[in-house]
Parts: sequence; C-alpha cells; structure tokens
Amino acid sequence: MGENKTITVALAGNPNSGKTSLFNELVSGNQKVGNWSGVTIEKYEGTIKHKDYIIKVVDLPGTYSLTAYSPEELLARHFLIEDKPDVVINVVDGTNIERNMYLTSQLMELESNIIVALNMFDEVEKSGNKIDIKLLQRLIGSHVIPTSAVKKTGINSLLDHVVRVYEGEIVIAKNKLSYSDRIEGEIEKIKDVLELQRELKDCYVPRWLAVKLLENDQEVYKLVKEYPVWTRVERILLDLIDALEKEDSDDAEIMITEDRNAFIRGALHETVIYAESKKKTLTEWIDSVIINRFLGLPIFLFIMWSVFQFTFTLGEAPMGWIESMFDYISGIAVIVIPEGILQSIIVDAVISGVGGVIVFLPNILLLFIALSFLEATGYMARAAFVVDKIMHKVGLHGKSFLPMITGFGCSIPAMMATRTLKNKGDRLVTMMIIPFMSCGAKLPVYVLLISAFFKPSIAGNVLFGIYLFGIAVAILSAKLLKSTLFKGESEPFVMELPPYRLPTLKSILIQSKHKAEMYLKKAGTIILAASILIWVASNYPFSESIETKYSQEISIVKQEQLLNEEAKQFKVNALELAQASKQLEYSFSGRAGKLIEPLIRPLGFDWRTGIAIITGLAAKEVVVSTLGTIYSMGEVNEESVDLATKLQDDPNFTAATAMSLMIFVLLYIPCLASIAVFKQEAGSWKWIGIYSAYAMSVAWIASFGVYRISLLLGFGN
Repeated sequence: MGENKTITVALAGNPNSGKTSLFNELVSGNQKVGNWSGVTIEKYEGTIKHKDYIIKVVDLPGTYSLTAYSPEELLARHFLIEDKPDVVINVVDGTNIERNMYLTSQLMELESNIIVALNMFDEVEKSGNKIDIKLLQRLIGSHVIPTSAVKKTGINSLLDHVVRVYEGEIVIAKNKLSYSDRIEGEIEKIKDVLELQRELKDCYVPRWLAVKLLENDQEVYKLVKEYPVWTRVERILLDLIDALEKEDSDDAEIMITEDRNAFIRGALHETVIYAESKKKTLTEWIDSVIINRFLGLPIFLFIMWSVFQFTFTLGEAPMGWIESMFDYISGIAVIVIPEGILQSIIVDAVISGVGGVIVFLPNILLLFIALSFLEATGYMARAAFVVDKIMHKVGLHGKSFLPMITGFGCSIPAMMATRTLKNKGDRLVTMMIIPFMSCGAKLPVYVLLISAFFKPSIAGNVLFGIYLFGIAVAILSAKLLKSTLFKGESEPFVMELPPYRLPTLKSILIQSKHKAEMYLKKAGTIILAASILIWVASNYPFSESIETKYSQEISIVKQEQLLNEEAKQFKVNALELAQASKQLEYSFSGRAGKLIEPLIRPLGFDWRTGIAIITGLAAKEVVVSTLGTIYSMGEVNEESVDLATKLQDDPNFTAATAMSLMIFVLLYIPCLASIAVFKQEAGSWKWIGIYSAYAMSVAWIASFGVYRISLLLGFGN
C-alpha cells in the first residue's frame, strides 16, 4: 500500500439500474465530465474523501454486458482491463436482479475486486421480496451491500467495503462461475496454451481470454492473432467447431450464454423469495394506459408537445434577462473601446455572435431537464415500445427509435448508439435519418426565428411542429430507403421496460448542469472562433472605391441646405447601412453567399442567409452567430445583439422565410463532427456521398414546399 492514498473505483451497471444516481450520491458535487479518449461518449469522474483515502470514482457507460458489440461495452471493458481499477462496484437493480446479474457474471470472469451494490433495496423491501444477502455473497464470491440512492442508505457501508477490499481485509473469491464440463474442458485447453505467451499472461486473465475466444469475440481474436500461440489456439477452436457440427449441438457461444443464465437462475432460486403478486403493481397500472395500443401514441405526442410548451414558456423570461445583460455589455463596449477594428470585433463578432447563442441557454437547459426527467422515469423506453408498430411499417423497429430519441440531444452519440442494431442495413438507414431529429444545436435557430415572427401564444406549437416534422421526414425516409437501397427484414425487437421511478431532483440537475457546461464551452470555443472568422470573412477584402463613393455621398448630404438635421441624419444612416451592405457583398463571405444565391433564392433566402447556411456546417448554433454578425455590420450600438428585431425590420426576411429556414436547418447536412462519426460508423465514403446528396435534396424540396405554402397562407408580409 505504501504512500498511495488514492483508490480508483469503477462503477459498472445496467442502464436504469440507478447507477448514475448512486454515483451522484457517492461523489456529491466533486465531479467532472469530459469525453473518453478517442470517442464522443461522455466520461464522468468524481472524488470523495473517506477514512484518510481519496476515492476516485469513474462512472462507466451503462451496459447490459461486456461483449465487444457496442461502443459502451467496449469502453467499459477496456477500462476494466487496461486501467485495472482497484475496486469495481457493480450496481445491480434489486427489483430486476436476474436481468442485471448477467453483467455481474461477466465481471466475475475478469477476476476483478468486485463489490455488488444491490441498489433500490427500499423498493425490494416494499415489494415484499426477500433476498438472502449472506448466501448470495457466498455464491458469487463478492460482498453484497444493500443501497438506495433515493433514500441515501448504504452509501457509507459501500465506501467502508471499498477501503476494506483495497487494504486486503476482504478477499474477493475468484472463478466462482463454472461452465458445463464440455466448455470447461475447452477453456482449460485454451488457457493452458495462452499462459505460454508471457505478454498475454501478464496483461490479461488467460481464462477470460479463453472464454471470449469461445464466444467468437472479434476484439479478442484480433488480440491473440498477434502472438505465436495463435496457431495452437486456432487448432483447438476449429476442432471444437467440427465436433459440435458433427454432434448437431449448439455453438460454444450459445452454450456459454446458457450456462451463465443457469448459474444466475440457480443462485437466485436459492437466495430470493418472491412475494405473491395478488394485484397489479403501479407500473403495470400505468403501462396499461401509457403503452395501450390506442392511447399510447396520442399520449406520446401530448407529452412531447408539453415538453416544448414548457421549454418555450418558462425560457422566455430568463432569455430576456440574458439578452438585456448583453445589451448592457454591448453598450459599455461601445463607450469604452475606441471606434475602429477592435470595437467592431468585440461588439459585432464576440458579443453579437457568442452572446446571440448564449441567449438561448435557458431554452436548451429546460429541454435537457425535461428529456432527462422522462428518461429517468422510464418513459423513454415506453416511447420506443409505442412507436415500434409504426417503425415496423417502414421496415425498422422500436430499437431504431432509441438512437433517434438520443438525436434530440446530439447526432454524434445517437449515431454511435446504432451499433446495438445487428443488421447493417438497419444501422445505415437509422444513421441516415438521425440528423432529421432536431438536436440541441438547432434549438437556438428555432427559438430566434419563432420569437421574432410568431406570437408567444403559438410559439410552443410552432416548435413542436418543427420537431414533429423532422420525425415525419425521418419515418418517410426510412420507408423509402428500406424499400430501395436497403431491402430486407429487420431483426425482432425485444426491449426491457424498467419500472417507473421518480428521479431525484439532484440527479436531474447534475445531468442538466453538465449539458449546460458543454453548451457554454462550445459557445466559448467553436462559436467564438467561428464568429471571429465570420467577422474577418465579412470585412475583407475591403473596397476603397465603395468607401470613397459613399463617403462622398454622405458628405454631400451633410452639406445639404434644404434638409433639416433630422432628415439629414436619416439619409446619412441609410447611406451608412447601404455602404456596409455593399462592403459585405464585396467580402469573401458575400461572394460565397452570392455564389449559392441562385440555388437558395426559390426557398426565400438571400445571399446573407446563404452565408449562415454555409457556416452552419461547423455547428448549427453558428447560423445564429453568423446572422448576428452580419446584421450588426455598420450598426455598432447598444442594441447590437437584438437580432430578432433586426430580422423583423428586414423587408426581405418574413415569417415565410423563417419557416423555410427552420425546415432547411432541420433537414440539411449536420455538423462536420457528425459527418466524421457517420464515416467512422458506415466505413465508406460512398455512404457519406449518398447521405449528403439525399439530405440536401430533402432539405431543398421540403423548404421550397413550406415556403410556397407559407406565402399562400399570407406569411410573406
């Protein structure tokens, strides 16, 4: 032990096991969030001081198993194997213990120092079920600690056990899980060979490697193939395959899975006494309505409509406060900073660009709070179940809807979540329709345009309509793609429906806080850099001839004897704005906008909107910062960030234009980071080309249609 006073603990468990809530209780506010190395999946870490130790807790992604299938499974597995945490806390949902212990059985094979946190134990006791904790401990070889993140029970006991395991006072039994004689014999053969390779023996558990090879784990195959012992291992595997085929038996992977499940059922048969169910549980009563074949879909739509009403209504006041704050900052900047390039950069680029995005933080935060609440209660799993019938009609299933729901937050993790789909065609189709979901980055664009052109009384309905339109386009696109490029049957859909739970306010707020921090970080980095680059591209090259022409005209107006001072100032202001517009047209941004203007003019967009569409490829929030920068050109004053008013005052920007732009932003190519992940997951540039052509075509056609219909309905005035 020496001077090492830090204990590294990994928290592993199924989704919906209460793992995140337990993590929040363990580390309280001492936590940080980032991304795992090389991927975009979030990494949560926290520390707590206990008995003179600093305990570092790493919250692994929620996963049902440790196969090499999904990115979450690989991350959890790699951390456990490569980083070798001192202790692994396996969070098991006591109300769904049989399903959760499949992961426990796989953790046991890693021979880690495992402690089982039997979570939600208050609900176990309430249900009347009885669990023999001591006997369960003997059967699995690890201490089992009853906990409840909601009731805050068992936390100190869990930390005490972490210290006792680390100090060697508690010894975790190894290899308590054994397989049938046939499988055990093959495991021993392979293990004996692997132990001859010192590099493998020193870094990995040979028995675990043997099990994974028998399970046809491709990651382990790649690993072992790099060493000379592979030739002998391969011979054993081929002999087993031949023998099983001759016997017409199941393959080794199925036999191992059955043995694991048999071990779990046997252990629970001896240790768990279930209460007799005399009446329906609360979850069953709620599900009889929520997932009813007739009521399920209308209820889902009503809940999502309520979310957007909540987002817009409650976000309006704080959005105004933030806007006023930036108005005040802008006014001070105009006074303090001398007129010139620096003042223009600070006011036009930084305050108008970044401030124009931060203004929408309340709406973003409220949306994440609402979605986090729905997910934590267990409703989102029901949502996927409800739409399963509709998804089947377009050739997919409810399992594809889960990544689509994730796409409401961000397309990147949503695309990575498609790895849970076994069928490659289903994966590609789902990835191609995920960007039609309105991610959080698109919300600032919607809020800006809706607040500028629609009454507050219908703002939530318009926002709900945009999200619903995206879902409709996604479903229709899935039908088209599955009937043309990706013909074939989808895999059956089987999904666990967790019991309903009331999430803790602390857990919801912590998750939302992390999202807000990431949004602000994005505003302070990507959007700040983009705003400055847009300012430079919108100001250079500078035309001396335009400057000279308008300076002369302004000088003539100022010397005009027949006009009063008010009329002179009006004409001067008009000339200054015309000069700024001409300089913008002459700039790099203006030229790019003018180049694509013939393509976007039928959609109601001018060249300035074209610039915003181009820059929006970096991040959709940049559409707002671009418009903020462009509409501030030549008008540096205390109202620089009041972009909604500027759009209203522009005769070329109408409610029809706003509707068209929202639809285009909803449907056209997502951010470049999402495209990079698409390429990584699809594995071919061909699919990037097909998707890009399809998305741009759908965006253009839909925007054109919406614009023309809006004009017919009188939104063009």
